[in-house]
Amino acid sequence: MTETPMTALGKKMMEAELDQLIKVDRENVKEAISEARALGDLKENAEYSAAKEKQSHVEGRIQELQSKLSRARVVEVTNFKGEKIVFGATVKITDANGKEITYQIVGEDEAMSDPSKISYSSPLGKALIGKEAGDEVIVKAPKGDVTYEVQAVQYR
Repeated sequence: MTETPMTALGKKMMEAELDQLIKVDRENVKEAISEARALGDLKENAEYSAAKEKQSHVEGRIQELQSKLSRARVVEVTNFKGEKIVFGATVKITDANGKEITYQIVGEDEAMSDPSKISYSSPLGKALIGKEAGDEVIVKAPKGDVTYEVQAVQYR
């Protein structure tokens, strides 16, 4: 079983979503199915079909979150010291035009929820891991190579 690295905040957000799905969404879907059944013929009942589809979606997401949480390895970012970029680091970089961008390197699910976070497995995330302030980073992109310079590395 492969571990899934994530920050403590990322795990907390995932647990909150799971809690919402189990305690609220699942119960709402059960009620919707019950109400739709009361309307009669299930073969031509659009409400019943929609409720069953919603149930499938909710149950699938619950299983996905439970699986990810069971494999979670929380990386405590504040314990890190040093210059090298590792998982959890907040990195300030500049692009070729001098534009400053700040990202935190996090797990895949965390990165999807916040544009100021990038996944450690993304092309830029992979290129940044192991670098330090002052290093140049070249990322292979569909349009061609993109160059960044690491300005600062923080662990907070």
